[in-house]
Amino acid sequence: MELFDRPDTGEKALIVHLSINESFSEDDLSEFVQLVISANVEPLATITGSRRTPDARYFVGKGKLEEVKRMLHETCADIVLFNHSLSPSQQRNLEKELEVRVLDRTNLILDIFAQRAKSFEGKLQVELAQLQHLSTRLIRGWTHLERQKGGIGLRGPGETQLETDRRLIGQRIRQIKTRLAKVNKQRDQGRRSRQRADVPTVSLVGYTNAGKSTLFNVVTESSIYAADQLFATLDPTLRQVKLPDYGELVLADTVGFIQDLPHELVAAFRSTLQETIEADLLLHVVDASSPNRQEQIHEVNSVLKQIGADKIPQIMVYNKIDRLSAVDAHIDKDDEGHVKAVWLSAILNDGVNLLLETLSTHCHDENTRATIILRPEEAKLRAQLFQVAQILSEENRDDGCWVIEVNISNKYKHLIECYLA
Repeated sequence: MELFDRPDTGEKALIVHLSINESFSEDDLSEFVQLVISANVEPLATITGSRRTPDARYFVGKGKLEEVKRMLHETCADIVLFNHSLSPSQQRNLEKELEVRVLDRTNLILDIFAQRAKSFEGKLQVELAQLQHLSTRLIRGWTHLERQKGGIGLRGPGETQLETDRRLIGQRIRQIKTRLAKVNKQRDQGRRSRQRADVPTVSLVGYTNAGKSTLFNVVTESSIYAADQLFATLDPTLRQVKLPDYGELVLADTVGFIQDLPHELVAAFRSTLQETIEADLLLHVVDASSPNRQEQIHEVNSVLKQIGADKIPQIMVYNKIDRLSAVDAHIDKDDEGHVKAVWLSAILNDGVNLLLETLSTHCHDENTRATIILRPEEAKLRAQLFQVAQILSEENRDDGCWVIEVNISNKYKHLIECYLA
């Protein structure tokens, strides 16, 4: 849906990054360059500067605007990307002045998500995020939208083009939400069946490009798409994992987070992130080699709080230790002996066994494994155990009794308490 005539999007970009009120960060700029490359756009040059406050009309000042024009002429770039949020009027004014397409940080992230979404649900979620973002920008800045429809038989008072666009976008948003509700219903059914069987769910969370998908592939022996780029994973993937000395759990790989993740995306991907919200344990994967790992940890935790997943137990997983000197795979424990962090290299499969052992121990702590004998008149309890616990093995004896090896969550432990000698 084109709201106005804009220049075609190019693949060679000029980047603009201003320090607002002395808050310049070289790391923020390098992350934005990574975002640009992830969008399959070639960054030709970067313009930096500083302002106390953004200019209301162009975000940049007149001098900096002239510098952008000169650099556009020299580099022949066909798109300008701002590592900032632009208002609709600023974006439109810049496009008029520069005569090329202008995108801000939010637009760029939305575009990357649109490129990467593969599943039906993922595509719907991205479209919903784009339309929600668009609907907030149908306020001012595009004067032609205020014109009423004209022509023979169409003159007189009627719906303006702006009102029409708002109505059409509103209708499409409602359609997408209805479709997503159906998909969510199916996802909820799968989640409820796992809860009935009491199969623990462990969700991988972390900053984008921390190596979650690579770790997921190693642990589950899968081959989902993993690449050294931002937002390689959009669609959640779930696989069963058999743990040593425990049984099965479900591991979920989810979308990565990033600084200033657009609110529209968090809202649209809420159903996808439901796997995170309802997980029994979060594995917070961190790029151990990143100089900004503390800021990235903080950013992930703030998004987890935003979606209501901040109370779920976490184990830190420091990945990519192969990029660090003199750091071997190991486990960090607190004073009580509980695991706080696992240091590993997923790509070299170094230390992954420590993670599996940690998960097994954690599940054992949260569950009770026992062998019990039920008499024929206790068939009701047997049926109940099949609903809420993992039945590891069952043997029918000649006297009609059942010998059941069960792995049961401690919240249901009271059902078998009297059988535990």
